[in-house]
Amino acid sequence: MLNIQKHSFDSGDGRIVEIETGRLARQAHGSCVVKVGKMMILATVVSNYDAKEGIDFLPLSVDYQEKFAAVGRIPGSFLRREARLSDYEVLISRLVDRCLRPLFPEDYHSDTQVNLFLISSDEDIMPDAYVGLAASTALMLTDAPFNGPISEVRVGRIDGKLVLNPTRSQLATADLDILLGGTAKDLNMVEGEMMELSEEEFLEALKFGHEAIKAQCAAQWAFLEQLGGRKPVREYNHEDNDEELRTRVIAETSAAIREVAESGKPKHERSDSFKAIISEYVKQFEGHENESRMVRLAKKYFHEAEYNQMRAMILESGKRLDGRTTTQVRPIDTTVDYLPAAHGSAVFTRGETQSLTTVTLGGKLDEQLLDAPLLHGHSRLMLHYNFPGFSTGEVRPNRGPGRREIGHGNLALRGLKAMLPENVPYVIRIVSDILESNGSSSMATVCAGSMALMDAGIQLKKPVSGIAMGLITDEKGNYQVLTDILGDEDHLGDMDFKVIGTKDGITACQMDIKIDGLNWEMVIQALKQAREGRLHILGEMEKTISAPADAMKPHTPRIEMIIIDKEFIGAVIGPGGKIIQDIQAKTGTTISIEEKDGKGHVEILSNDAESMEKAVAIVRGIVAIPEVGGTYSGKVKNIMEFGAFVEFMPGKDGLLHISEISWDKTPSMEGVFQEGEVLTVKLIEVDQKTGKFRLSKRALEPKPEGYVEPAPRPPRENRDGGRDNRDRDRGRGPRR
Repeated sequence: MLNIQKHSFDSGDGRIVEIETGRLARQAHGSCVVKVGKMMILATVVSNYDAKEGIDFLPLSVDYQEKFAAVGRIPGSFLRREARLSDYEVLISRLVDRCLRPLFPEDYHSDTQVNLFLISSDEDIMPDAYVGLAASTALMLTDAPFNGPISEVRVGRIDGKLVLNPTRSQLATADLDILLGGTAKDLNMVEGEMMELSEEEFLEALKFGHEAIKAQCAAQWAFLEQLGGRKPVREYNHEDNDEELRTRVIAETSAAIREVAESGKPKHERSDSFKAIISEYVKQFEGHENESRMVRLAKKYFHEAEYNQMRAMILESGKRLDGRTTTQVRPIDTTVDYLPAAHGSAVFTRGETQSLTTVTLGGKLDEQLLDAPLLHGHSRLMLHYNFPGFSTGEVRPNRGPGRREIGHGNLALRGLKAMLPENVPYVIRIVSDILESNGSSSMATVCAGSMALMDAGIQLKKPVSGIAMGLITDEKGNYQVLTDILGDEDHLGDMDFKVIGTKDGITACQMDIKIDGLNWEMVIQALKQAREGRLHILGEMEKTISAPADAMKPHTPRIEMIIIDKEFIGAVIGPGGKIIQDIQAKTGTTISIEEKDGKGHVEILSNDAESMEKAVAIVRGIVAIPEVGGTYSGKVKNIMEFGAFVEFMPGKDGLLHISEISWDKTPSMEGVFQEGEVLTVKLIEVDQKTGKFRLSKRALEPKPEGYVEPAPRPPRENRDGGRDNRDRDRGRGPRR
């Protein structure tokens, strides 16, 4: 019943990769399982044979999901089942999507879904380096017009040596961690982080990774040959075209388009001018028997004319839509401390792109909980990127972050975190709100984030900036690399290459290529221009803030960390959390405790110095060991007939017996003390069996001359016996 086919090969890192098809998900158009060690990824592809009416793009969806069973865990959510994709799963889905999408024909518009499931895990193997191979193999097993194969690999650098697909433990000491995707001919996706690598070192890593991609693409072809060759590509016709109309529209609108493109108008004025041209042009079809079709096609061909004219203008003259040269950065305006109530803030404006970024500092209780199969624990660093509709002059409901927002925020985070100091005591949340956008908003987030962190007093090792590079090519091999691209240049161009770094090297990057034929000379030039642009932007930022603030703002919470012995953790928390809650209520601080390395780590967070001092004193008092003979200031807690209980240290009460109040005899406790009264007492004894404390007030006073201690009271049994005799004398039996 099953026709199981397998193919194995060495991935280039000494591991054996096995591809299997014919066992699982046989009703999908294409499916396979990629296995390395115990790690297994199931990939499925379904691509509809018909396209929906009115669709003029590829509706491709890629979803990567890790099953909790793959790591032997039950989900921690209320429903105890896999829910929506985590941010990490979204990021991996985006990486695969960016590799696959450019390899479909532009006229293919069928709904296409690629599902990737981690169904078994291996702690030594990171699955995100193999999902591209699985997705590509499943697509190659279909008859969809996919111009693959592609594959993805991870490249790390450990002790100066490049390593293919390093393990998680190896990455802990790596100064480079990038994922690359592409075909045997070209790279079309790069994303990762590094510790101030030079452009030359970065380029070396790209070439190293591409060699492994070539081998994995060859393995897919070998697998297809084993299966009897690739299926014939399906026939499809998803576009309605009129070549005569196309020729007319392009010929009759190109001159007007070129005039607007060369005008250097701002974004919205330029857009309005283009709309005016096409609106006037389609008036000729009013009353036509196929008016709606003619208008729709005319607008489609007008967009093609826009694409051609803007690209031709840049290639021929080196002049861009806003009038800049290919290497020029847009005007920059910066400010810090814009929001007086924030812990740190900055506004970064570059041309028509603007980010308002805030930094908020918190304690351990503010950590982000991570509950994914392979990412389980807490995160102390967050960067959230928001892109509201008004930033581009659109009406769009705010429905929470989409995949783009998650991806842009992650890239900015990767670029900044390398420059954060070690052992920052705070949980850090960076929020970038994009208020205007015309390209490179994620790079504006990096710049504003760097400035806001310094404004908050976080001691960044070096300022960080980011810049987005573009590319325009033609069929003759001509090309122009563009510095600091606009939104239109991203949309109409062939590359979006974002580079983040300091004055001394690259800290993160993201590259998407939309064409075949990228050569290393283009990459080298892009890196060179990116460095020049990055340094220019850093210079503009330094005019506003050149180094981290010496001190945090007065309203920023302060953190005090107290390390205590493990056995005192319970004493600080108290039964049911009673003690720690009481301390927080009394002092207005926030306190958290965790056991780490055999010690208790008590973190106290407070906005007020006096409250901090008070909380610290209480905690130190709880964990302090009272010394016999020591003098303490205590508060009367309870008054009894035989004495008073005095809290002489936080959480520690002792008995001040009536006989220890004064050298003179105290006949009664009535009126001697008031509850809450502060006394100075001496610890005279700690009961070795019960741990109870005996206090004395008279021991701190001079002993009167000639004072004689009263005779000790007889043992209890003697006293009881005497009472029994007295009771019998009165005619009563002993008291029971």
